[in-house]
Amino acid sequence: MAEAARRAGPLIGAPGWRLATIFTLYAYQGLVAGFALTALPNHFASLGATAQAVGAHVAMVGLPWILQPLWGPVVDRFGGFAMGRRRFWVIAGLCSSLLALSRLLLVEDASPAGLTAISAVFLVQSAFAALTDTATDGMIIDHAPAGTLGTANAVTRMGFVGGGALGATLFAWSLPALGLHSSVLILLAIGSAALILPLLVREGPGDARLSLRLAPRPAIAHGFGPLMRRLAESLSGRRTLLLLAFCFTTDAAAAIFRLPLSVDLIQSRGWEAEALSRFQAAAALVTGTGGALLVGWWTDRAGAGPTLAVLLGLCALSHAGAAVLLLVPDPGWAALAGPVALGLSTVMPALLFVALAPAVMQASHGPAAATRFALFMASLNMGDVTGSAVAGQAASLVGLPLLGLGAGAVFLLAASVAAALVPRAPGDASGPSRGG
Repeated sequence: MAEAARRAGPLIGAPGWRLATIFTLYAYQGLVAGFALTALPNHFASLGATAQAVGAHVAMVGLPWILQPLWGPVVDRFGGFAMGRRRFWVIAGLCSSLLALSRLLLVEDASPAGLTAISAVFLVQSAFAALTDTATDGMIIDHAPAGTLGTANAVTRMGFVGGGALGATLFAWSLPALGLHSSVLILLAIGSAALILPLLVREGPGDARLSLRLAPRPAIAHGFGPLMRRLAESLSGRRTLLLLAFCFTTDAAAAIFRLPLSVDLIQSRGWEAEALSRFQAAAALVTGTGGALLVGWWTDRAGAGPTLAVLLGLCALSHAGAAVLLLVPDPGWAALAGPVALGLSTVMPALLFVALAPAVMQASHGPAAATRFALFMASLNMGDVTGSAVAGQAASLVGLPLLGLGAGAVFLLAASVAAALVPRAPGDASGPSRGG
């Protein structure tokens, strides 16, 4: 048996290959996010773009992620390819994403007006990135044992944050130094390298390395009707609907304070776009590597509910602390107060997903696994997009300190219900996976 497995080559069922593959896929996803959501907004803020314009860009980049559940039925239903049920869609989405990004080579960025055309390209790219993400999540659900989901999601977070830190730092330098087109060529080269592991690591020993053929037998025998009925039944419970609202609210609270604070640091507090991008990347990298592993290990042992409650309480404290820092009128350290406030308000929210995802993944097993999980991810992304879209107006209306205190209050409320909303252990019948 071991000899046969060795001859079959790298398989996603092997823990080492599985973790390496999902790390690579999420690292590239993070690299693009670092480019699109950190380096580009900071670059255009330095060119004079308003907080509203930057918020509109972030919202457009995130819009396809709200629609991510539309990919779920495609990935769940049409999995009969010779390359593997999920792997075909992973590679198809990644190749399409790279093709979409190549369109940036025809866009100019000499003034804030160029941001609109760039946003349109990322609108298309994000749609294909969401396909890759949906298929990758389905692959994790299919092949990762329940007791390892915390660690698996910690690795996805490490990959995403590590890629995001690299993207934010690298492209914060390259955009002003080399220009948009050279920066895009760098991004495309790294993305092409990210294809190597998905092409090598197969789901099953009989899967084709690279093929557009259908498998001799369908990978899934369920039609759209039964698939959608089972999905609707699993989402009909009150607890599940509350969990969807929970996902939306926490991401919206984080985004509505984080984005206008970034713009304010550049336009009002004397920070250069490149320096701010490096600071954001460093803060995200530290928490998204060691912090993500710690939260994943903790979640596998204590359960998602208690872990989330603690993390949300820390989010409340960090946002309140950030708001207080922005109120201190000390000119001697005013330039530092803003970045510290930004670090406080971004570190803890980034770790929430590591604790939340295992419970949702455990709930998502079955023929509609990718679709169900994508719905929860869409709720998170919708919160982020909504918070980003209204952030500029909200900051103008009430001011940054009060906005930070409001976000902290939302996190405190979420902490009070988290332990009851999410099951203590994976598969617990009281949890959201059973439809309430």
